[in-house]
Amino acid sequence: MAWNFEPPQASSLQDREVLKHGNHLEGKRIGLMITGSIAAYRCPDLVRDLRREGAEVQVYATREGLRYVSKDALEWCSLNPVIDHFSPDAEHLFDQKPLDAFLVAPASYSVINKTAMGLADSVVTSTLASALGRCEREGTPVLIAPAMHGSMHNSLLKENLKRLHDMGVFIIPPRQSHGKNNLASAEIMVAEVIRSLTQSPLKGCRMLITGGPTPVPLDRIRRITTKFSGGLSIEISREAWFRGAEVKLILGRGSLQPPSYLDSLEIADFHQYRKSLLDTIEEHQAEWGIFTAAVADYEPEEVYEGKWQSLDQEKILKLVPTSKVIQEVKERFPQLNQVPFKYEEGVDHEELMEIARERMESGSHRLLVANRGNEFLDSGEQVAWILTSGSNPEKVVGKKQIASALLDRIESLV
Repeated sequence: MAWNFEPPQASSLQDREVLKHGNHLEGKRIGLMITGSIAAYRCPDLVRDLRREGAEVQVYATREGLRYVSKDALEWCSLNPVIDHFSPDAEHLFDQKPLDAFLVAPASYSVINKTAMGLADSVVTSTLASALGRCEREGTPVLIAPAMHGSMHNSLLKENLKRLHDMGVFIIPPRQSHGKNNLASAEIMVAEVIRSLTQSPLKGCRMLITGGPTPVPLDRIRRITTKFSGGLSIEISREAWFRGAEVKLILGRGSLQPPSYLDSLEIADFHQYRKSLLDTIEEHQAEWGIFTAAVADYEPEEVYEGKWQSLDQEKILKLVPTSKVIQEVKERFPQLNQVPFKYEEGVDHEELMEIARERMESGSHRLLVANRGNEFLDSGEQVAWILTSGSNPEKVVGKKQIASALLDRIESLV
């Protein structure tokens, strides 16, 4: 793309500030331990991503770790001095300013094995020794993200990773490719830190969430589908996962891609959606079902076995109603707490609320989300109304905000 050589627009954001993505780590102090792996060069971005969720980041680094990333870059990104040696302040004990969680990233072969064997010969391994004590006694999260060549992945490493796991340490799986244990993505590491610190009543709650289109076939290659992307279901699933829920996400083909840490299933059409939904509720023993998927209401009476020829002639297509999946779910799984979504076109607000209330009463739902096609902001932000029995409808704007408000309501009911 051509550049006209004009300067950027002025911003109120200060030089070392970050643009917030969320507040899941607001008020939390995260200790980031950097060890001797080439993957340490990625840590400045990781520091800023933690800060984008509101965290204060205190970096500890080994001498070998600072061979691959500069101390200046880490201090610029974290706003704090890097701790790379012992001092009279005993920063490895962090008594004066306690840390809420510890993340070792990248975790080298040497530091993993030393930590598991109880060796404390550097400021990082000594800090981890203290962190393990707090993990055992207070439940302070300790997370380790390994990064090393695959030839170093031997039985000793496996034994010590298991030992740390059994002590309560969470091991963030590496990205294994080309014979290497590559450091997990910053997105995954930040997400795991958030999840490790949750105090939500949704922790351990089994949730099924659906989203995106559920196409119906015309012939072997053509489909009738909707424009919905599944974006809201992904936001709800991500927020529920952050809060510790055991999430299963069913997405129609053509949806946006969910983050890799979510347990998701892509379905090709309406019939696969119906089967996958019923099977997953039973196998997962879901307690809550949040149904944002745009479920097909009609399908062709007959599906052409081959491919319709592109001829200049009129074709008449007869559509018949599909089965009402949500009603089948209610009959087969009466214990499931259902949260349906009601989308309408061509209605005003009062009509939408009336339709939503009738749907709640007919389905005996504790929660329902309603929205309409002509109620979007000029910015394109989605507007939704959350209805709960005995409360006034709550207006929420934006997918992230809808996800958070909805799960807040569910938390109050758990």
